[in-house]
Amino acid sequence: MNRIDASAHYSEPASSASQIPSLLTIVVDTNPRAWAAIADLLPISKALANLLVFVNAHLAFGNDNHVAILAAHPNRAVWLYPKSPNPDFRAASSRSNSDVEMTDVDGRQDGTSAAAELGGSANKFPLFAQIETCILASLRSLIDSTAPSDLNPTTLVSGALTLALSYINKMRHALEPAKTSSDPANPTSTAAMATTNNSSPTDTGASTLHSRILVLSVSDSEPAQYIPTMNAVFAASHARIPVDTLSLYGTPTFLQQAAFITGGTFLSAASNPRGLLSYLMFGFLADAEARKSFVTPTQDSVDFRAACFCHRNVVDTGFVCSICLSIFCSVPENAECLTCGTKLALGNYGAKPAVAPRKKKKKKIRANGTSAREDTGSATGTPAPT
Repeated sequence: MNRIDASAHYSEPASSASQIPSLLTIVVDTNPRAWAAIADLLPISKALANLLVFVNAHLAFGNDNHVAILAAHPNRAVWLYPKSPNPDFRAASSRSNSDVEMTDVDGRQDGTSAAAELGGSANKFPLFAQIETCILASLRSLIDSTAPSDLNPTTLVSGALTLALSYINKMRHALEPAKTSSDPANPTSTAAMATTNNSSPTDTGASTLHSRILVLSVSDSEPAQYIPTMNAVFAASHARIPVDTLSLYGTPTFLQQAAFITGGTFLSAASNPRGLLSYLMFGFLADAEARKSFVTPTQDSVDFRAACFCHRNVVDTGFVCSICLSIFCSVPENAECLTCGTKLALGNYGAKPAVAPRKKKKKKIRANGTSAREDTGSATGTPAPT
């Protein structure tokens, strides 16, 4: 009967048609010096407004989509959304993003209304309002707690990447199917049983969550952060997490390498920072799974220069340890690796090249007693004086 009235599709399980969640982790470079340099073209307030539109578009694609936003500051990396689990940071921002206190209906003790704190607008989706309120409150608290001594020309991007990878790993474990066996020695899950029954090798971790990292950069790469940044990049590549980068100012060399290594997208909007929303919507809205059906932007050239482990200088040519792959701009003292202590075999490096003495050409004496050079290869010889 179901086949006759075309209602067989109602008996299909809901899990077969469910959408795989997509997690977008955004790292925002909040260096005050860098944003002051492009304040005439793109103020940080307009950049955040464009970023919120992009976040709302990502969440509107499906109810299972998630988003996490971090701030990479010159001296630390903090959470903007969701709220930071650090009690010290929450205490600093309790006046703007805490729960509603039991006060009168018209206002709060600090003069702000409860509706404004909760983002309560009848024309705004509650989740969008919650994210906007939390981001603005956390960012305001971060800027207020920044001292003049913290204003460095570079940004701590490596710490933000590490926090992003930790959060993605936590979300993957949280979204894994429940285990069917309570025996720790046999942790069989429902997804693993389905894989065994269907006899198709699928990666349960990759099918549980589609995750990616987007870095909004406005500063140059710091050579001193080369090692921790590359460690985070290689960890993301091993976990198949693409690292996308949108550069609004400066030359983030290491982030350009990160996009190439992890299979992400790198775009530079330094020529037109006002088009931030266009770059975000057309270049970074699709996740890693959807990009297989699109022609994504590619990099014309990649700067693969590395920073040496001894002086933290970006070098074109250096010395690499064959054991730990440490890079040095010059030969270390006693030719020993500063990282693992291995004796470096330099071979004949530094030896003076052997110069062979130049042979003198013999003069040819002609029959009339005049001397002439050897055969010059010309058709006729030099005429002799008469």
